Amino acid sequence: MVHEGTATVKRGWFGSLANPTRFSALAARTIPWLGGLSAILLAVAAYMAFFVAPPDYQQGDTVRIMFLHVPAAWLSMFAYTLIAGAALGTLVWRHPLADVAARAAAPIGASFTFLALVTGSLWGKPMWGAWWVWDARLTSVLILFLIYLGLIAMWRAIEEPARAARLVAILALVGFVNVPIIKFSVDWWNTLHQPASVFRMGGPTIDSSILIPLLVSAAGFTVLFVTLLLGAMRNEIMRRRIRSLQIRQAGATSSARAS
Repeated sequence: MVHEGTATVKRGWFGSLANPTRFSALAARTIPWLGGLSAILLAVAAYMAFFVAPPDYQQGDTVRIMFLHVPAAWLSMFAYTLIAGAALGTLVWRHPLADVAARAAAPIGASFTFLALVTGSLWGKPMWGAWWVWDARLTSVLILFLIYLGLIAMWRAIEEPARAARLVAILALVGFVNVPIIKFSVDWWNTLHQPASVFRMGGPTIDSSILIPLLVSAAGFTVLFVTLLLGAMRNEIMRRRIRSLQIRQAGATSSARAS
């Protein structure tokens, strides 16, 4: 067993990633490859979205907003699910990188949630005749965005890192109840938003000419999310190291003056 901060982590490949130094080194080697892969996937997705996918027989070219809106919506929920998992890691397993991952994922998840809201509004205007309606799906996604902002604000408001990690983890787990509400809102209530058409029991209802570009776009944005997450985690680890050094230096200065 090896000790990292307040956590006890098993040896092995996974356990070694709990070491911030090793994780940062691995992330530094991985980020360029993931960044390149995401650029390729997104370029292919953009080409397929504009030159391969046909216009919808009802929505026309407006349907192309879907190739940005749907991946953003998926990732808004995926990022929060990751934060909730990291919250368990903070409260239950006291994993040294759990709070780092959650804090790094929150602004990225908030950005994708905001992008989903904006693109949904742009898509809804020609389809529904309004920029915004208090639809169950739209309202629950807006609540998710506000929860993201609340998490970010709490991290910044509480100076003690350990206390901030615990309180944010509790709030994140409470807020996770909103994720299944977003997912199943179109099934539980009569809403304007269309029901699931990709991941459903009976299989996708979208034609392959649109489904394949959508999946490529989702893959590209997912790899981009992982790239941004690893980079943000490296920055957060560095920020905490600098803060720790500053506290030690301030303590040493105070001791020297006292003596």
